[in-house]
Formats: sequence, C-alpha cells, structure tokens
Amino acid sequence: MKTLHSFKLFVTLGAVLMISALALTSCAKTNITPDQARAIAKEAYLYGYPMVDGYRIMHDYFVNRESAEFKTTWNQIYNMPRVYTPDDKSVQGPNSDTPYSQMALDLRAEPFVLTVPPIEEDRYFSIQLVDLYTYNFDYIGSRTTGNDGGSFLIAGPGWKGKTPKGVKKVFHSETELMLTIYRTQLFNPGDLDNVKKIMAGYQVQPLSAFLGQPAPKAPPAIEFPEPPTKEELQKSLKVFYLMNFLLQFCPTHPSEQELMARFASIGIGAGKTFEVSNFPPELMKAFGDGIADAWADFNSLMERSNTGEVTSGDVFGTREVLKNNYLYRMGAAVLGIWGNSNDEAMYPSYFVDADGKKLDGANRYTLRFAPGQLPPVHAFWSLTMYELPSRLLIENPLNRYLLNSPMLPQFKRDADGGLTFYIQHKSPGKAKESNWLPAPKGPFYVAMRLYWPKTEAIEGEWKEPPMQRM
Repeated sequence: MKTLHSFKLFVTLGAVLMISALALTSCAKTNITPDQARAIAKEAYLYGYPMVDGYRIMHDYFVNRESAEFKTTWNQIYNMPRVYTPDDKSVQGPNSDTPYSQMALDLRAEPFVLTVPPIEEDRYFSIQLVDLYTYNFDYIGSRTTGNDGGSFLIAGPGWKGKTPKGVKKVFHSETELMLTIYRTQLFNPGDLDNVKKIMAGYQVQPLSAFLGQPAPKAPPAIEFPEPPTKEELQKSLKVFYLMNFLLQFCPTHPSEQELMARFASIGIGAGKTFEVSNFPPELMKAFGDGIADAWADFNSLMERSNTGEVTSGDVFGTREVLKNNYLYRMGAAVLGIWGNSNDEAMYPSYFVDADGKKLDGANRYTLRFAPGQLPPVHAFWSLTMYELPSRLLIENPLNRYLLNSPMLPQFKRDADGGLTFYIQHKSPGKAKESNWLPAPKGPFYVAMRLYWPKTEAIEGEWKEPPMQRM
C-alpha cells in the first residue's frame, strides 16, 4: 500500500521531463481533456469529501494512539461520561446535550451483536448506524426499537445468514467498515451517574462469541494511511488518494457503476493508484479547478440553506433519502458530519438574521418563542452556539454552550408566557443571564436541535422563529 508520501512533487528538470513523458502516456490511454478532468475531479471531490473527512475523525478516534482525541481500538465501545466542550476539536458542530458512546466496527470477518440494557421510558437514547459513505443506514433507540433493551445484529455487505436466536433485529451496512454513535440523554448535571450506569450496560460481541462458537479466520490487518488535515481537505488532491483506500471497503452500489467508471479514468477507485506524477500540468490545474468548482457549489447550497430552501432533513439520511445527491452529502459533512436523519432529529440552524445578514458577535440578537410555540418534540430540544469558521463550541464566562428544554425551569418567561433568549457576546445583565446564550466576538451560527421531532415539525406546520438583531 502506498503512503501519502507519493504526493510529493519533483522539482528537478529531469523529474519534470520524466513526469511529462508519463503524463503523455497516461493521457493517450485515458484520452482525458482538461475540461473532462475538471468535471470528473469536481464530481469525485463532492463524492469523496464526506468519506475522507469521516475517515480523518475515525483515524483520530480509533487508530492514532498519539492523538489527543483517541478513544479506543476498533470493535470496542468507548463511553464518554460527559458532554462535548470547546476542548473537543475533531468533530465540527458537535452536540453538547447528550454524552456520547462511540464504536468503529470492522465487519469483514463476521457481524457484531450490540446489546442494550433496559432504559427508563422518559429517557431518550439512540444508536446511529453510519456507513463509510456517511449515510445513516438505520437506528437502534427510543424511536425505532424502544427502551426495553435487547440484542441487535450489525452485518456487513457479504453476510447472508438468518437472524440468530436471541437477536431482535438485523441491520445491514453497505460498507465493511462503519461507525456507531450512541446518544444517551442527560437530564441535568446531577443525572450524570445515571447515564454512566446505562453506558456500562452497552455491550458488543462478535457473532461467534454471542453464539458460543469458534471465531472465523481473522481478515488481513489494515494499514491505515495518515489522513489529510482539515486544512488539506479544503483543496488537496490527497482526498482522491484516500478515496482509493476507502473504496476497497465499499462494494460498488448498482446505481454508481457508471460513476465509478468515470472516476477510474483519472485513477480513482478501489485498488487503483491516483498518482499526480502521471498527469501533465494542465490536468493538475484542472483537478484543482474541479475542487474549487465543488466549493462554489457548496457556497450556493449554503445560500439555499439560509433561505430555508434546503434543510437538514434534505442532507442527512439514507442513500434512498438523499437519492445519491453528493453535494447534499458533502454539505452535511461540512456543516455537522454524522448529523441525524430527519425523523430522529431536526436541525433548523441560524446563519443569518431576519434581514438576511450574517450573524456576528459584534451585534446583539434575540430569539423569541411565542406562547405555545416551543419546538414540538417527543424527546427534547436545544440551541447550541458555534464559532465560525471552526464550527466548534466556544469558551465563555458561564461555560454555557447551549440552552435546552431540560433547562426550562430556570428560564425567565415573558409577561405573556413566551420565552425570549438573548444571543450576544457580552452579558445582557444579571436579570437576563438565565436566558443568555454567549456568542463569540466574531462570526457564529446557532444550531437548533429537535430530538425525535413531532409530526408538525417534520411536515412544516411548526416553524422556527427568526433571529432578530437588536
């Protein structure tokens, strides 16, 4: 397996001549024009960005033991008995409502069985099942399987077995490697010990161990390449190299046969080698222009999102929901990778105020819910502050990163029973601090989360109120 060092460009004249000769040979074989290369590179970048960004985080969490974000090894559950804070920097747009448990599964040899303890009915939990494409292919949890507990089997694309005795349901991943994200509701800081007890009851076993049978032959060890940094992801051709590594664990979906054939024309695909030295300068420039075109499309998507034309429900979900819309999948990864599907959680977000101007801590804002117009949910709702462009939580004097429905008793109501929140950098005054969501000095956005939203939210009968600049 080649490493990312294969991306080094040679600068000596002799090397340049050698590269040009190789490139002409490559072009003769593929007959790719710069315009075609630009279009394919754009398409491949839109397709691959979410996969590579997801791999970047998984590498931090489950591979790189030197990373400050390292959690545990593959096929083991990591329970984080706290909520996310500004110290957590790998994942953009993290929720700070629910302590997380996380696990990366390698399904090549056999399925795994996840066992969940019984959980009280009024406590929300979910286990999000995410494949390497970043599709949410299914859920275990309060909404889908209930709070009674039980065992559930997660199988890879090659497994054709029957549902084993003692297993409530079988879930199938399109990809051989995948991620599970557990969210367990925390009612208040004093509730943390109860959450820890629930987390201790989350278990995982290979199917063979669950059945008391001999384990199958172990698959070959995976040599995980170093991922690009967040900054490199913005424009580096390393994205295409990492796509080749990841696609070996992703059997081609029938709907993407032609797509993979186009990618193959520039050396992208499972088992292929994307070598920059095989292309002349004009094609190298075309690849870079294709990446820039992808970001231009993303910026247009953001404008559509700001007007409400595109919502979180459009960009997070299954392959069937997204209908292979790779721009939407990339948008979801940039804004908040591994966000929930619409039925599980909605994310009405504020990037601009009621006048369409971008939010900035230099200004002061209010967000008012009229009487009876709080977000309609079966579980709970929240408002979380994120700094831009990092999309991370921010330090503030109150160590308060969100406002949510479990905090309702501490909020001060308006005279008519409504609820007004103050979104600004400086304190609105002691009398209003209970309703204050601290903002950074500069650009920011606020994400609303509706966990297990009710029908009126999903169908648009309820609308989030506008962010008003004071």
